Amino acid sequence: MKYRNHIWPLMCMAALCILAACTKTPLEQALIQAGKNRKELEKVLEYYQNDSLKLRAAQFLIENMPYHYSYQGEELKKYFQYFERFSVSAWRGPTFVRDSIIQKDGKFNFKALDAVYDITSVKADYLIHNIDFSFKVWREQPWGKYVTFENFLEYILPYRIGNEELMEWREEIYKRYNPMLDSIRNTPYGSDIRAVTQILMDSLSNAPIFFTGIFPDGPNVGPNLVRWRAGNCRELTDLVIYVFRALGLPGGCDKMLVRGDKNVPHYWNFILDENDSTYFTSIGQNSKNLEKAETYWDPKGKVYRETFSLNRNIQQDLKFDMLNVPKNFRKPLMRDVTAIYANKINHQLRISADSLTVKPQDGETVYLCMSSQMHWLPVAYGRFEHDTIRINNVEGSVIFKLAVCRNQKPLFISLPFLLEKYSGNIRFFRPSGRKHSITLLQKFKEDFQAHMVGGIFEASNHPNFREKDTIHIITERPPRLINTARLPKSKPYRYVRYYGPPTRHCNISELAFYQSASDTSALQGILISPPGAVAGNIVNQFQNVFDGDPYTSMDYREPSGGWVGLDFGHPVQIQKVTFSPRNRDNFIRKGDLYELFYAQTNGWESLGKQTATSDSLSYNAPEGALLYLRNHSRGNDERIFEMVDGKQRLW
Repeated sequence: MKYRNHIWPLMCMAALCILAACTKTPLEQALIQAGKNRKELEKVLEYYQNDSLKLRAAQFLIENMPYHYSYQGEELKKYFQYFERFSVSAWRGPTFVRDSIIQKDGKFNFKALDAVYDITSVKADYLIHNIDFSFKVWREQPWGKYVTFENFLEYILPYRIGNEELMEWREEIYKRYNPMLDSIRNTPYGSDIRAVTQILMDSLSNAPIFFTGIFPDGPNVGPNLVRWRAGNCRELTDLVIYVFRALGLPGGCDKMLVRGDKNVPHYWNFILDENDSTYFTSIGQNSKNLEKAETYWDPKGKVYRETFSLNRNIQQDLKFDMLNVPKNFRKPLMRDVTAIYANKINHQLRISADSLTVKPQDGETVYLCMSSQMHWLPVAYGRFEHDTIRINNVEGSVIFKLAVCRNQKPLFISLPFLLEKYSGNIRFFRPSGRKHSITLLQKFKEDFQAHMVGGIFEASNHPNFREKDTIHIITERPPRLINTARLPKSKPYRYVRYYGPPTRHCNISELAFYQSASDTSALQGILISPPGAVAGNIVNQFQNVFDGDPYTSMDYREPSGGWVGLDFGHPVQIQKVTFSPRNRDNFIRKGDLYELFYAQTNGWESLGKQTATSDSLSYNAPEGALLYLRNHSRGNDERIFEMVDGKQRLW
């Protein structure tokens, strides 16, 4: 069964499931929907009729098949090229890979793919091999005795992760990675799920990974990721899941439908220990030590765990009114694990009717929404009862907005509000009739700003800096594209450098030294860098620091010990330094056209457009408002913010 329209078939398929579920079991309904493929699925059930556990496993897979599908079509070949080519041409960069594919074959067209449902296409031999091999691994591994049957069904048995094209993968990945665990399997720690997972993650992280977020949106890539090791957090999380399942480790994917401080979803891996406690990890990032879920640092709002089984509790809660259920909850293959991550700061959100701009109907479903650029996406739901909205299990330090769904469209019923992380207090962003003058320096948080905190500027009259003076220390995140430090008068120096803080790889975009605080022409000199590191190296790129372009930068190869500077040829006075952090072009750019908005219940109100004449913008904005700055000239990264003590606080 193939469809070219991806959304309505999913809705119709799910609606049929619900209507039939009133009288038939999920397994019976699945077999009905299988149509001509029913005989293949019945072969599996008959094959395991004398093995009760494997029969239950087969039933589990089949009864949830109506909610799973693959994408197929010629466009997949083009899509896979992004990841395969990047894995062997990473030195060229992801932009080169993307642009070269587009130039040769055109842009990837997701809509040209066909959705093929598992229930009508998966064959008996495929399922039987998957079930048998899953049980083999579960029973043979020393830690298998600590994996419950329920966790086995959900996190080891499933033959697919998302909507990837189906293929055989278990045995090949097992043969490749199972020997990595031989060193621990026969030790006293051989049955310790955490210890085994740690060994595996360390091994997985030894080989390079190729991270990028610029490739086009598409379906799950599939088990070839284990070879390619390329993509964003979604793909790298999938990579680890394939290995976990092939080796019988009870883990999977936890996710935010929208990350609390970004505009996109976010994914990472979890593992369940013998006590069913959750630990998180990510290949190449947090793999050195498995951490307890409650220590996960990103602002979350809501966290869900991906499952193979349909969450029939959510289905029942929403009564599956298909026309008025947002996409994320129409086919909920997930369960809420926010309470596990939030732990003691888990909040039960309660908002009274007098805080709303529109009063819902009694008993109406209310959706909790989070910001994605200028949109608000549903991430949770609750009820309006007795003049109060009730939404359970919410972590704070995130800005939300409330909506109901009517006539297949969201109707927003509140202004944006902040849920305080520790107190649980709620603060609405209510624009005041009073306006104040504000200065804007950026449109999106630049992570590299933090990489300069603790960096120092040093001066010396010795080429090896054996005797040196510290002339300036960066004590806070550089707030703008071009930052200035005025220095007290001191003795002349021939050599100067910026020395990056420990563990930050010495990131810097632009650097200039001036003889006088009033000078506009920078001192000239010969570039100097750490011994053994050649200027122009493709990794370090020292020359970018003095090329006059604040959108090129250096990133030192090693986490510590990085620096870059100038030899003036003779001692000179230095009374001013200007510097730009490494950045992704999210500071205010001179010459670009910007527009500032503030949030109201029903949308965003413009405060006007401006062309930047420097690295800052000035506006008059309502006090107390939530704001959003759009760049009409370039770029996609923009984020909601408020003004606090005259500075932007990006959320």
